[in-house]
Amino acid sequence: MRVLSKEDCTAAKAYLNWKADDLAEAAGVSIDTLRSFESGRNKTLSASNQTAIASTLEAQGIQFLEDGQVAAWPGVAMKE
Repeated sequence: MRVLSKEDCTAAKAYLNWKADDLAEAAGVSIDTLRSFESGRNKTLSASNQTAIASTLEAQGIQFLEDGQVAAWPGVAMKE
């Protein structure tokens, strides 16, 4: 799994129409950890928190793409 960025996390949350509280609770991480990460105060997550957040979002249908990958379903992506 690639490293989850704050932009990935924020975009995925928005796509699901989730608040930070929703994601933190579903992933089993503290709301402070999630907010610090998304605000940029904490640039990285521990491996366990990253796995928990990414796995939770993926279980909801979010697909994290590497450069050049194509989504399996319709969705939204950024262009250069």
